[in-house]
Amino acid sequence: MKLYEALARDISDSILSGVLQPGDRLPSVRKTSASRGVSPATVFEAYYTLEAQGLVQARERSGYFVSVGATRLPPEPDTASRPAEDALPIAMSERVFDLLETTMRRDVVPFGSAFPSPLLFPLARLARVMSTSVQQLDPWASVDDLTPGNARLRRQISLRYLIDGMTVHADDIVVTNGALEALSLCLMAVARPGDAVLIESPAFYGSLQAIERQGLEAIAVPTHPRDGMDLAAAERALERHRPKACWLMTNFQNPLGSLMPDEKKRDLVRLLARYQVPLIEDDVFGELYFGDKRPLPAKAFDTEGLVMHCSSFSKCLAPGYRVGWVAGGRFTRQLARQKLASTLTTCAPAQGALALYLEKGGYDRHLRLLRHTLASQQALFMEAVRRHFPEGTRVTRPKGGYLLWLELPGGVDALAVHAAALAQGISVAPGPIFSPQPGFENCLRLNYGHAWDARAEAALATVGRIVQAQLAQQNA
Repeated sequence: MKLYEALARDISDSILSGVLQPGDRLPSVRKTSASRGVSPATVFEAYYTLEAQGLVQARERSGYFVSVGATRLPPEPDTASRPAEDALPIAMSERVFDLLETTMRRDVVPFGSAFPSPLLFPLARLARVMSTSVQQLDPWASVDDLTPGNARLRRQISLRYLIDGMTVHADDIVVTNGALEALSLCLMAVARPGDAVLIESPAFYGSLQAIERQGLEAIAVPTHPRDGMDLAAAERALERHRPKACWLMTNFQNPLGSLMPDEKKRDLVRLLARYQVPLIEDDVFGELYFGDKRPLPAKAFDTEGLVMHCSSFSKCLAPGYRVGWVAGGRFTRQLARQKLASTLTTCAPAQGALALYLEKGGYDRHLRLLRHTLASQQALFMEAVRRHFPEGTRVTRPKGGYLLWLELPGGVDALAVHAAALAQGISVAPGPIFSPQPGFENCLRLNYGHAWDARAEAALATVGRIVQAQLAQQNA
């Protein structure tokens, strides 16, 4: 056990045993450092870990305090989903478009949004870097980097893989217009209309839309809110349906927030290799972890080039720049051809700016601050859910990202909650939009990636009252 982990465990034990009470102030970093004989950095890491667990919270210029609901957080969902085993066509678009339209309005509290607050990102510095990069832009770059993308940016992405112990050559990377284009290109490279694709249940609605758009069918596989897809069920589906691909999120899945353990990722890659089924891995939240190191993607265990690893800078650095990529393995050439035949290239100034930003350094410092902020906001949000939502509500406890999945008491209609909340200027994401078949009617996905303030507190209290009113009406 590392020093910071031992310190975090001791403080956690004191909180859970009642020695430290909700609202108590933790000793200062300097005092704890001196008393425990450890560095201030170790103390900060321990406090950061406790904050990510929802046990403590930071108050600006005041220090760290035991969270008010530290010992009484809502229980977690503890069962996997149970989707039908058939391959199904998808008809999702209208439902999702209705939700997306509400999240584009600034007067609406964006709990239903899939995007974090743009105020969390170093946009001013990126603008200065873009100004410099545009002035230095080689006119021939628009030809040389036409489809695979900016060579300097691909080299920087390759270096990020290397930091995580993975060898991904720059030539195996195709830069795309965001991760969603990368994921769609992967589908086009390996599947044709009428083919089937394995997905999680629930699944990110963007994946459902992409599958629908390409005329494919979805096979939903039981998925646990803590550690992801049920591999035994996945194998049964592989044997029965012979799908052309598997599309999933191994790290901080949207909407559940689940994190697949490394051993399970290795088993997943081995399973798909036995059936020679490509894995389309959506890893847009991988950098937003709250622990001491980035969780490896399934790509790290790929020895046959079957994993197409997709990510972007939209969720962690530059929203609006729409720069993503895919490390395509054995499919890189097909992906490049699909890119050439569809959107041809990705915005050259945006690529150049990101390449220069990464070369200059500062990205990891930004990520540390971003993770700290998101972990703090998660703790505040979960405590507010405990206070405002009815008994019987279950809430996931993601170890990264900025999305929570709520299972509300049976009988609650999430679509009705969505409509009632929207009438009061609050968006939430109802569970049914995350499934190609009926299900998750009593579930909500909530976004804690925006500032926690009086407006957010009041809005969440309103949603809680809407849920309470539904339950009261049922019991009347």
